[in-house]
Amino acid sequence: MSLTIKANLIRQHVIRMLLEAGSGHTAGSLGMVDIFTALYFHILNHDPKKPDWNQRDRLILSNGHICPALYAAMAESGYFPVSELMTLRKLGSRLQGHPHRASLPGIENTSGPLGSGISQAAGLALAGKMDKAKWQVICLTSDGEHDEGNTWEGVMLAGKYKLNNLVALMDRNNIQIDGFTEDVMPLNDIKAKYEAFNWHVLEIDGHNMNEIIKAFDKARTILDKPTIIIANTIPGKGVSFMENKYQWHGKAPNQEEAEKALAELKSK
Repeated sequence: MSLTIKANLIRQHVIRMLLEAGSGHTAGSLGMVDIFTALYFHILNHDPKKPDWNQRDRLILSNGHICPALYAAMAESGYFPVSELMTLRKLGSRLQGHPHRASLPGIENTSGPLGSGISQAAGLALAGKMDKAKWQVICLTSDGEHDEGNTWEGVMLAGKYKLNNLVALMDRNNIQIDGFTEDVMPLNDIKAKYEAFNWHVLEIDGHNMNEIIKAFDKARTILDKPTIIIANTIPGKGVSFMENKYQWHGKAPNQEEAEKALAELKSK
């Protein structure tokens, strides 16, 4: 199965999960599916049968609200049964509304409060350096959470210690819960900001599998600093009536909307 077909299947899972849960975050989850697909089925060094394998790459999800896409990719890659996806946000479920490290094998960090991921990832990467480990830390972060000061503390630390074993990817979808990022709190020149903190910056189309894979390959060749991949994505990607609409940031589809979304995805 091609990565593109796999991504389409994962998007269908996301829609069904959110419909069943009756709550959750649709736009960002759909927008990051191609990234998660490339990671779990091509880029990450991991073993679903041994989620605590010491040599695995560590994936840190900072913007934990897009976990439906994470869970769907993990289920498709074999961490747990696909049928369990329908327990999202249910009482007692391992698939909490924001990932909880102790609840589900394969989850590296508890996330929810935005802005913490890069600091968590920088700490892991620094520990990896101290242990002379060969594994890599990959941190997925949103553009909106760059409003948070804690994000920039982690960015500064990673730049200071030249953590070349850390690759961050920003979901540059230009929306957050209250509107468009540049209206809520302008981020301006993200590339220049990261370069000022001694990061290598790459910019890609976050829906182009070849560009995603090449960016992560390139990041492994940068030996003197951490790398940030600015992935330009479309929130709600794959469902035309959801695309680029910030109103879908924290909204789940109803039955009619889910059926319409699934019909469009299945037609592709």
